[in-house]
Amino acid sequence: MHLVVGLGNPGACYRETRHNVGVLLIDVLAERWRVVLSATNALAEWGVGRVGTTPVVLAKPRTFMNASGDAVAALCGAHAPESIVVVSDDLDLALGRVRIRGTGGAGGHRGVASVIAAIGDAFVRVRIGIGRPPLGAESVEFVLEPFTADERKALGGALARAADAVETLVRDGLEAAMRVGNGAPKT
Repeated sequence: MHLVVGLGNPGACYRETRHNVGVLLIDVLAERWRVVLSATNALAEWGVGRVGTTPVVLAKPRTFMNASGDAVAALCGAHAPESIVVVSDDLDLALGRVRIRGTGGAGGHRGVASVIAAIGDAFVRVRIGIGRPPLGAESVEFVLEPFTADERKALGGALARAADAVETLVRDGLEAAMRVGNGAPKT
């Protein structure tokens, strides 16, 4: 069974922000796999479904980004580390890029750092590029802003590729998922 967790901030005011691309991917996967996120507790909401014959749990933390590790730790239970997939935004990837890795560091992302502190670093990372803020803009403010209308098209393509890659990961493993997700977006 795989656990796929999309990082973000709770609340309607953060719903469409750059920092919430992990949550947005969970919405895409839930629709694709017909998973209803009906189970809840103070730390997360989640639902169980299947990709082919493989059971999968989709989850969204109810914690703020910097405390994501609390939610992931509460959700991971008996999941093997390599079956845990954490989806997050990435300032260092161009808008529309997707990067999948089996292990690694936090890359300056406080939500991923919180997950590493809580469960270790042996989980799969799906990073979705949001690009760098404009010259003179603060990163903290940039990630909490909604995508512009022009950015939404690139975001849609990235979410579709990331969803394809996660589905491939569940069915065929990490190497196959990396071939689907990593690389330049198709124009």
